[in-house]
Amino acid sequence: MVDGVFELPLGYVNVHVVVTDDGLVLVDTGLPRRAPAIERALKGIRRSLGEVRTVLVTHHHPDHVGSLAEVRRRTGARVVVHAADAPHITGAFPAPPPAGRLGKLVSKLIGTVEPTKVDQLVGDGAEPLPGFTALHTPGHTRGHLSYLLDRAGGVLFAGDAAGSRKGTVAPPPDLVTADPAEARASLARLAEREFEHAVFGHGRAVTGRAVARFREAVAG
Repeated sequence: MVDGVFELPLGYVNVHVVVTDDGLVLVDTGLPRRAPAIERALKGIRRSLGEVRTVLVTHHHPDHVGSLAEVRRRTGARVVVHAADAPHITGAFPAPPPAGRLGKLVSKLIGTVEPTKVDQLVGDGAEPLPGFTALHTPGHTRGHLSYLLDRAGGVLFAGDAAGSRKGTVAPPPDLVTADPAEARASLARLAEREFEHAVFGHGRAVTGRAVARFREAVAG
């Protein structure tokens, strides 16, 4: 990606790693039982799981927080999340099971997400770490967060506020989005920012004036 920012593709979902002076920052943790895969991927970039100090959570869906509890247990990392999604992560308000036969099949394939403690709640404009700004981008979930890193002209960690395919950016699919209209409004707000690079929970990274792809998505 850019200096000190790495993408770890874990199946159909991406986990991102940022190297900082205080250790590693993970953005999301992928599906359940993926901590060993994260550990192997980190070794591939000559880093270790024990260096992880913070996990920035984009949202509570199981393909993004599935391994959060295990990563936190093994590293002692601080977990950062928006207040609206926190109850789903801690288990205080478990997310309802997917509806329909397809939803139940997907749930069975993904597996059960272990609840875990949340260490810090952040809202729009908060700076959970030096150089990072949290952006509240609701729609996909009520508490969805994207993160903007002040490095290399700006790196946006979009989570599922947007996805990419062949360099084209689009809002998340309506079928798996709590409020599609709000998700589109969040995409429009991201397009008002300035950033050179964007990475996504699903889809390949966009580098070089990435915000232009967001503005095209909004205009289209």
